[in-house]
Amino acid sequence: MKKYLAELVGTFALTFLGCGAAVALGCGSDTASVVGTALAFGLAVVAMAYTIGGISGCHINPAITLGCFLTGRMKARECGMYMVFQVIGAILAASVLKLIVSSAGDAAIITTDTGANTCAYGVTNGLIVEIVLTMLFVLVVLGTTSKTNGATNNFAGLAIGLSLVLIHLVGIHFTGTSVNPARSIGPALFACGDALKQLWVFIIGPFIGGGLAAAIWKIIHPRQA
Repeated sequence: MKKYLAELVGTFALTFLGCGAAVALGCGSDTASVVGTALAFGLAVVAMAYTIGGISGCHINPAITLGCFLTGRMKARECGMYMVFQVIGAILAASVLKLIVSSAGDAAIITTDTGANTCAYGVTNGLIVEIVLTMLFVLVVLGTTSKTNGATNNFAGLAIGLSLVLIHLVGIHFTGTSVNPARSIGPALFACGDALKQLWVFIIGPFIGGGLAAAIWKIIHPRQA
């Protein structure tokens, strides 16, 4: 249960801090807001990796959890429970963020809502972006946390966080960057509109990407990691 609660707390932190930055900075309005949001998501992952990594492995992302399951690093029941608590954490974070935004009474902030994801260039474009970016991200996670990497896996949290920054710099323009079903589910429930209608893209896309990453990892590194 401690592992599951750690995942809840970690996903709460990622969603609240990342989406909170997107809302506060008005992500997409200018280059600075995009860079700031990307850094917020990446730094949130770094912070949580060194906070709960020793407890749960700090997945805080169902796509990563799927990748770990498909590569034999965890059992099916544990995989399912991780995902449930990750989604709960994201929903709690989005609810707190929505409360803050609503009570602020700032029209400029309210228009950005809760940092929910939408496809700027259509769902097909969004699906491709989410699949590719998630594949690359989960592949980094699987590689950097592999036991065969020796001492370098001590820096896994930093490598993963910096990778997430890069991924956001690419994806924000197209989808707002999810690569994480939980992170999208929470905000979408409160944003409604297109965010809720297109939510399936940000669930299916990252899961496909996570599955592809697991397959690639098995090919390039077939030993038990």
